[in-house]
Order: sequence, then C-alpha cells, then structure tokens
Amino acid sequence: MTILALESSCDDTGAAVMRDGALLSNVVATQHVHEQYGGVVPELASRAHQQHVLPVVTAALRQAGVGKHELDAVAVTQGPGLLGSLLVGGMFAKSLALALDKPLLAVNHMRAHILAHFIEEPRPAFPFLCLTVSGGHTQLVVVRSALAMEVIGQTIDDAAGEAFDKTAKLLGLPYPGGPRLDKLAQTGNPRRFAFPEGALPGGYDFSFSGLKTAVLYFLKKETAAYPPFIEENLADLCASIQHTIVSTLLRQLRRAAAATGLTQVALAGGVAANSGLRAALQAEAQERGWQVFIPAFPFCTDNAAMIAMSAHFQYLAGDFASQLLSPDPRLKLK
Repeated sequence: MTILALESSCDDTGAAVMRDGALLSNVVATQHVHEQYGGVVPELASRAHQQHVLPVVTAALRQAGVGKHELDAVAVTQGPGLLGSLLVGGMFAKSLALALDKPLLAVNHMRAHILAHFIEEPRPAFPFLCLTVSGGHTQLVVVRSALAMEVIGQTIDDAAGEAFDKTAKLLGLPYPGGPRLDKLAQTGNPRRFAFPEGALPGGYDFSFSGLKTAVLYFLKKETAAYPPFIEENLADLCASIQHTIVSTLLRQLRRAAAATGLTQVALAGGVAANSGLRAALQAEAQERGWQVFIPAFPFCTDNAAMIAMSAHFQYLAGDFASQLLSPDPRLKLK
C-alpha cells in the first residue's frame, strides 16, 4: 500500500510517500514572501502553492524511489485551512488520482497532527489525551482510535500559536515571531511580569485574546513613561508571556487528564516545537506520572508525512473520497 500525500493548508507545500505505514520521503517547500507583511497573505500563499506543488511532488516521488504508476492512492488535506491554499492541493490531488485511476483520500489536518505520533517510535497506545497547539487551533482531544476522536476543549478565540505571534509582533519581533519569542524567553525571568491566564472555568476551553489585549495596554503604558522599556526588558517580557501561555495550556491539560483518567499524554501541532512548553510538559509528567509523547520537530509543523499517516489508517478502514471532494476551511474534527 503506497500512498502519495499532499499538504497545502496554509503556507507550506508538502508532499510525502508512505508504504505500509513506513515513511519513504517527506518534502516541504516553505514560503518566505510573507515575512515582509508580518503574517500569511492568503492570496500570495495560494499562488506560491501553485508554483511549488509539482516540484515538491516530483521530489517526494524521486526520493522515495517510487514511480507515480506504483501508487495505490493519493491523499490530500481537505481542511481546515486557507481556502485558496486548500484548493491548490485538492485540485492537484484530484487530477492526479483521476489520471492514474487511483482512489482519493481526504484528510483532516487536525487529525493528521495527532496521528503524526505514529510515524516513528515511541507511539502512544489508544486511548490517550492529546493537546494540539498550532497557529490556528488549540484543542484538547480524547483519542480513542485512529479514526475516533473527541474534542473536549478548544480555544474560543485566538489560538495559542496566534497569541505567541501577535504578542511577539507587539514586542517588535519580526515574523514569524513565535520561535523568536521562544528563543529570547530562554534567557529571561518568566515571573517578572504578570499577565492574565486564558483558561476558562467550568470546562476545558481556552481564550487567548485577553492576553494579547493585556500585553498591548501594558506596553503602551510602560513605553509612554519610559520609551526604551521594551528594548531593555525584552527577554523578561518574552519569558513572562511564554510562561502565561504555557501555564494556561497545562492548567487545562491537568484538569482534562484528571477527569478522563488518562495518563498517556501527547503534544501535537506547530507550537509543540516551543522549548518552554516541551520542558514544562515533561516536568508536569514527572510530577504526575504521565507518559508523554511529542513528535520529532519535522512532524510538529505542517508537513505531508502526517497527512500520509492519517491516510494510511483511512485506507485500511476503506474511508475513501470521491472526485466531488471540495475543500472545507472550517472542517471539524470528529
């Protein structure tokens, strides 16, 4: 069973080849055009996908040593994501599947982030609890099987990754700000400045818009009184913001783990690469006896290997799509 998978939900164009659950290649083309705008511009993203998709697919097949006629299926991200970006990947995958007379597999991007844990050892056993944290989503998911997942908590506004990037922008850091904030935070005092946590009571949901607003008004006040405030306190500001976001995430994760009784805890999504979150989760695991699973860095950010992994399980279950497949920017995880 050889699957070619495509990922184009945002600004990374990815292609991967997987055979019987073993990854043969994983190629990603990153778009740098958005750096000058301080964020992803959807129209530019979709145009760049059009330029990148064929070279990326060609490279993935070449690296895997697989000819296109050897494929058993073509998989693609259906959503969630940017409509224009999803359209490019979807149309390419549908055309290729039709030309080769191969079945098509429609993959949920958020499910794929979770199933990235099964690309390499160690792999969690079902059921487990997963905290998925990315630029567009923050979710707590009970994972009962590869195809049966329940979202028990999610952000009601900004995602954690968005909170990192937006507060980094307020600090004057260039895009993408999240990784730069993380690096500066490593030399700062995380308790120097106090900001409000965004863990909502009475459930497992999150809210990060209040943090962004609090940071905005705090910086306005301090810089009005002393203009060099940000520059002279940058590391401490980064560390304090990161501490607040991580504390919010872990607070809800602790509550969900206690309520479900699950001790296998997984971390997924692009923000899983954040050093502060990884360290805090490992410390929490030691204290509470959790077994923690975090994918390798290349499988945390958007990539086609995770799409291939989800498609592998869907192929085994006979979960195929038709040529009527259309992208769904707000596709839900269920």
